[in-house]
Amino acid sequence: MLAQQRQTAILDLIRQRGGVRVSHLVSRFGVSDMTIRRDLEALAERGLVDKVHGGATLAGPGSAEEPGFAAKSIRQQAEKRAIAGRAATMVEPGMAIALSAGTTTAALATLLSDVRGLTVVTNSIPVADALYQNPRADQTVVLTGGIRTPSDALTGPVAEAAISALNVDLLFLGVHGLSPRTGLTTPNLLEAGINRCLIGAARRLVVLADHTKWETIGIATIAPLEAADVLITDGRLPSEARTAIGEQVGELLVVDVD
Repeated sequence: MLAQQRQTAILDLIRQRGGVRVSHLVSRFGVSDMTIRRDLEALAERGLVDKVHGGATLAGPGSAEEPGFAAKSIRQQAEKRAIAGRAATMVEPGMAIALSAGTTTAALATLLSDVRGLTVVTNSIPVADALYQNPRADQTVVLTGGIRTPSDALTGPVAEAAISALNVDLLFLGVHGLSPRTGLTTPNLLEAGINRCLIGAARRLVVLADHTKWETIGIATIAPLEAADVLITDGRLPSEARTAIGEQVGELLVVDVD
């Protein structure tokens, strides 16, 4: 098989599966590891695939492309519910916590109505709405002002000033992507700024990220992986990703998905 034919076949496989491992391609096509890596490099140079550790995935959107909240909310719903459920067990009565913008943090917000004496700081309109829909007299919700983004986050100097004056026990941070090289990332420069302020205000950082966030890279780095005290993800995260993350974050929690 000629190199061009093999690369076309590899691209078809990646389109079908979303991603492939080098070891699988070596076995399937009966060629060397180096040959497959050259094929993937050629496809990556054409912008057709993204090379990741041990394989390749279908090329994703640009690093500055930001889907809206509604579009993201229908993705990986079961995973997000499971991650949110595990995160909710970390919230205790009387805590002050912060929830960043994101669909997984919004799922978490719906699970907090029974927590006594809770104070929630957020820059997310959907998170605040979820808490307002099930109000408790002994809960306080602090919603920052700021500039609204496609993710329904409030950002900019007004939001950053509000966050910088506060201190919370836990921050639950949703991210666009994460990788060992780029850390925790977002496609929105303004969101990167407010998320850094949230991290600075928190005693502990808990990152909520389903398996699709692995090796997804946004234009702006929020923080390195090492900044996370806890990272909660789902069981579809590949084993090599678990190893890489486990070496850098304080604690990796993997939840089962119904």
